[in-house]
Amino acid sequence: MKNSKKWLLIDLIVIMAGIFMDQYTKILIRQKLPLHHYIDVIKDVIQIYHVENGGSAFGMMQNQQTFFMIITVVVLIALSYALIKLPDEKKYTALNIIFSLIFSGAVGNAIDRVQKGTVTDFIYLKIINFAVFNVADIFITCATIALLIMFLFVYKEEDLEFLKREDGKGKKTKKTDSVAKEEGNSKS
Repeated sequence: MKNSKKWLLIDLIVIMAGIFMDQYTKILIRQKLPLHHYIDVIKDVIQIYHVENGGSAFGMMQNQQTFFMIITVVVLIALSYALIKLPDEKKYTALNIIFSLIFSGAVGNAIDRVQKGTVTDFIYLKIINFAVFNVADIFITCATIALLIMFLFVYKEEDLEFLKREDGKGKKTKKTDSVAKEEGNSKS
């Protein structure tokens, strides 16, 4: 069974709330803290440090906005497909939330790229000299880690059958055991 309208509504609420939290915090930073200024939250541990990032994580690939937007569109299409195809079963609740958080983080950073050509970052873990990041980055990173854990330790291959494409007749495009075996024999 495909995802119910109830779950799609919950997904939409999670996505919109995530985008709101990300954009609200970035607006506050841009309005209240001048560029390259910081506020110690915990001295020598964590700072609110306003930077504008024209690249990706850790400032890599500066000024590659077209590339980032293409990747974002592809990711959003894949996530939309997965959210629509997710079965309406309790064991997929975590995937609904994970996919929605990645979606909201991708949109949050894309909004910055489209509006300003850069992404506003402001959370700096000074104690480990980690890259400056934002709320959208937290959603993407934490949800991706959770997704990897789910794929490695929770879900089995058959639990993810819903992601396979269907042919025009609504049947899964999966080779039958006899076809796969025949192909394997012909290669020998």
